[in-house]
Order: sequence, then structure tokens, then C-alpha cells
Amino acid sequence: MNMENEKWLILLLSLGLGLLVGMQRESARSKTAGIRTFPLITLTGTICGLLAKEFDGWILAAGLLAITLLLVVGNLHRLKNDIEGSGITTEIAVLFMYGMGAYLVFGEMIIAVVLTAVVTVLLHFKETLHGWVGRFGADDLKAIMQFVLISMIILPVLPDVTYDRYASLNPKNIWLMVVLIVGISLVGYFIYKFIGSKAGVLLGGILGGLISSTATTISYSRMARNTEAVTKLAAFVILTASAVSLIRVMIEISIVAPSSFRSFIYPLAAELLVMIILVVILFFQNRKEETKMPAQNNPAELKGALIFALLYGAISFISAAVKNNFNDQALYIVSIISGLTDLDAITLSTAKMAEQKGLEPDLGWRLILVATLSNLVFKGGMAMVMGTRNLGRVVGILFGILIMAGVLIILFWPSHL
Repeated sequence: MNMENEKWLILLLSLGLGLLVGMQRESARSKTAGIRTFPLITLTGTICGLLAKEFDGWILAAGLLAITLLLVVGNLHRLKNDIEGSGITTEIAVLFMYGMGAYLVFGEMIIAVVLTAVVTVLLHFKETLHGWVGRFGADDLKAIMQFVLISMIILPVLPDVTYDRYASLNPKNIWLMVVLIVGISLVGYFIYKFIGSKAGVLLGGILGGLISSTATTISYSRMARNTEAVTKLAAFVILTASAVSLIRVMIEISIVAPSSFRSFIYPLAAELLVMIILVVILFFQNRKEETKMPAQNNPAELKGALIFALLYGAISFISAAVKNNFNDQALYIVSIISGLTDLDAITLSTAKMAEQKGLEPDLGWRLILVATLSNLVFKGGMAMVMGTRNLGRVVGILFGILIMAGVLIILFWPSHL
């Protein structure tokens, strides 16, 4: 594309983006700027950008100053004539669109388009966004701030240095896994908060698996102990949460070990298929049942994050040490023990080893599946102890089928498929 055509494209795109935001502000009945003013503002930014590129950067600053003065004069006029205002949202949008108009000249067009689209959506869904924030309590805001602390304050300052002979203890890499796990759990937590305790049994199991399948098992086991009639429903939710936790494992592998993902996915998907068949059978038995989802705890607690970091670091170090000093079969012991306590930690450490070529993918998925089966044993035990004998029997049968299927997959799944 020659220079002249590129300039026309930039100007047309600037006009289109200005019209997009202008239509939204016009529909919101903004008194500051609307369908005509926003295209003019964006085009002003683009023209100033083109002039600045040709002559001097001070032109951009002068344009920004002129736009700002116009906004100030307009607001002073409204105050003087006692005309009701509507906050400073439109004024900020004006400055933003002037900046977008200028950015089109110097930056990537696709970035300008995406950012303008995001701003338009934010402007349009004002009531919806305010409604969401209105539903946040002190605990929810605390969860957000704790995640900010974990991901944006602690992570950047940690050293990117390995401290052990097996190259497994890197503070930044360990904490990055913490951010990943807390982020996934937090998504489930806020979906639950938006939907509320009225989530149906299927959604309750799905959200429980995203937040914590172990916590879900404990909650519904206690529910079954208090109300014997919900035994089958509790078993369904526990099974669904376990199936979702396996999907969560697959997501974690795809993020941590993208090049090895194909080797991991098929045998794990075979186990998941058995889970889904059992979930579907139980769903049709419980589809008319109604229940409220138990309250969920904040998954972004700093204490929990630190415990996971220590656990992940310990499992990574032990796995690397066992791999270097013993035969591969010894890793199964590590996998079984780790699965009893935290499935995420062993999944991430094993997937990372496979991605770094420290472990064969065929061994990697077997270790993760063994940890998954170990985790089922642990949750089945929790259902028996925390729930009723009847719940323990139902969950025992379901998990027994899954464990047998998993063992068969481990023993007979062909290598390098």
C-alpha cells in the first residue's frame, strides 16, 4: 500500500471509530459530545498526528491542550447556567478518542480498533457494570485486591533465578503457577457470585470443579449428612466437580506444556469420557431436583497462595530429584502422594518437566492420571467420612468405576499415540 492510500485508510478508520463512540454517547444523551462531535475529535487527533509526523511533535500537544480547554469551557458554561451534568465519563472518552486518532498514525491499527471497541462496550453497559459492582461485598473486593497483590505486586519483584542443582526451584516460575491456579479458581468464584446460590445442580458441580472440587465434595457431603434425601444429588455434584477438575487439568497442561499437549490430551480425554457418561446418567436421575449451592470461600487468600507455592515447589524439587537419582517408576509414588493433597501442583510440575524435555510425555500423562485417581480416592474417603453411609456407597461405586477405567487406560493405552 502506498503512502497516500495509507493516509486515506487511516482517516477513514478514524472517522469510523469516532462515529462508533459518538453513536453510543448520542444514545446515552450526553450533553458534552455525540454523533457529530466524536468523529471530529478523532479526526482532529489523526490530523494532528499526521502533522506531527511531518513537522513536529508539539502539534499533538497543542491539539490535546485545545481539546482540554474546550472541555473546560463547556463545563464552566454548564455550571454557570446551572445545567445538570453527568459526570466526567464523556470528557474522558473525548480525550481517549483524540489519543486514538493520533495513535492510528503512529501505532497498529488493530490495537486502536480493539481498544475503541472495548471502550464502547464499557460505555454502553454502564448499568450492567454498576449492577455487578453493586453485588460485590467486602469479601469480593478483598479477593480482587488479593489477586492484584499476588499477580501484579509479588510476581514482578520475584527473582528469575534457579536455586537448586535440578533447576526446579525458580521463585518467579513457581509464583507464576500460583497466579495461574488462583486466576482459574477466581473465575469460577465470581461466576458463582454473579449467579448466586440459586445455581442449579449441574452448574453447582461445574463451578465447584472450577473453584475447588475437594471443597465441593466436603460441602455436599455435609449437606447429605444433614438431609438424607439429597444423597444422589450430592453424589452427582461431587462427580460433576471431579469431571470439571479434570478439564481444569487439561487447561493447565495446555498453558504450561503446549508442545506436549497433544500427547497428554487423548488418554486424559478417555478418562473424562467415562466421567461424562456417569454424569449424564446421574443428571437424568436428578434433573428435577432443586438445591442451593453452598457458600464458596475466597480462593485468592494469600495464605492459600503461599501454601500452594510451597507445595508446588516441593513437588517440583522432589520429582526432579527422584527423576535424577532413581528410575522413572519411583515417580509414581510421588504422583500418588501428591494427588492426595493437591492435583494442580503435580499437574503443573509434571507438565513443565515434559515441556522442558525432562520427562517423556507418555510417562507424564500417566503420572497425572495416577494423581487424578489418587485424588478420587481421597475425595471418596472424604464423602464417606463427612457424609452418610449411603453417600459413601454411591460415591464409592462411581469413583470405583473411574479408578478401574483409569487403571486400564494406564496399562493398555498405546505409547506415542
